[in-house]
Amino acid sequence: MRPPTDCLSPIGENQLLAGLKKEISADFYTAVTRPPSVYRGNPFQVEVALACAKPGQNESLSADDPIRLIRFANRVPLLYMAGACAITKAAVGVNWKNYGISQPRGSLPIGPIVLAVHFASVWVPFTSESKEAIAHYPEILSEIALAIQECGRRLSVFVNKTRRRAEADRKRNYIELYIPHLALGLKQVLDLNDTQEKRTVGKLKKMLERTHLDV
Repeated sequence: MRPPTDCLSPIGENQLLAGLKKEISADFYTAVTRPPSVYRGNPFQVEVALACAKPGQNESLSADDPIRLIRFANRVPLLYMAGACAITKAAVGVNWKNYGISQPRGSLPIGPIVLAVHFASVWVPFTSESKEAIAHYPEILSEIALAIQECGRRLSVFVNKTRRRAEADRKRNYIELYIPHLALGLKQVLDLNDTQEKRTVGKLKKMLERTHLDV
C-alpha cells in the first residue's frame, strides 16, 4: 500500500505567488504544485514558483547573470550548499533553451528570473547534519524537473508573446513614419484636397492600429 499523503504541508500556489509579488517586481508570475509522490516509502510534494522581469526593470535581477534560485524544505529556506542540492541539479538539468531562455552548458539559465522551489515531506533527505542540501533521489529529481518544466512552458508562452509584441511595435513605428508620405502620394495621384488628405491619414492610422491590436 502507498503511504498516506495527507500529512504533507505545502505552501500553496497562491501563497507562493503572493510572496514573489511582494518581494519581486516582475511582468510574469506563475506557480505549480505537483501531486504528492513517494520515495523509499516517504511521501513528498514539490512546489515551484517563477517570476520573470523585463531587462532593467528590477535592479536586483540582471539579464546577464544566472537566475536567482530560492530553495525551501518544509517552509525553511536553504541558504548554503546550493551546488550539492537536488533542487539545483534538477534546475540545471532542465533544457531552458526550449523555453526561449539562454543557458550555458551545465549551469543555471541566464536572465532576470527568480525560481523558488519548495520541497515538503515527512522526512527530508538532507545530505548532511547541516540540513542545507537535499539528496539526489531519482524520484525527487524527477518531480522537481517536471514542476520546473511546467513553469517553463508557461514562461515560454509569455516570452514569445512579448517578443511578437515588440516586433509588431517596431514595425508599426516604422510604417507610421511613412503614412504622411503615402497620403501625399495618394493626394497627387487621386487629386485629393487637403481635407481628404487628412481624412486619408486618419484612416491609415486607424487601420494600422487595428492591425496592431490583432497581434
